[in-house]
Amino acid sequence: VQLQASGGGLVQPGGSPRLSCAASGRTFGGYTMGWFRQSPGKDREFVAAIKWNGGHTYYRDSVKGRFTISLNKAANTVYLQMNSLKPEDTAVYYCAADNVIQSSIATPAAWNGYWGQGTQVTVSS
Repeated sequence: VQLQASGGGLVQPGGSPRLSCAASGRTFGGYTMGWFRQSPGKDREFVAAIKWNGGHTYYRDSVKGRFTISLNKAANTVYLQMNSLKPEDTAVYYCAADNVIQSSIATPAAWNGYWGQGTQVTVSS
């Protein structure tokens, strides 16, 4: 199984990049697909997640209204549209897939399935 994240880079404050996570190697029906991020010296934190079946979405409070997670099942790809970026959004962004229970979706340690390699997003002028 592979999760290949892409779309990061240097972005100005207020920018709107879109991250992609191409998943391959198995079917993901029943799984939850998620995005996490980690800044230097900080723990990895949950950003957003989407249920493969049903499409229900979840977000951390600080990105609600700015980030949107979506899923293209035909392409086995998960997207994270990020708008109104702030310097504090700077981090390495990781995608993950797991059949994590709903109550643990926002807990990175509960995701024991598959992780991508990460893509750096730097918000700076």
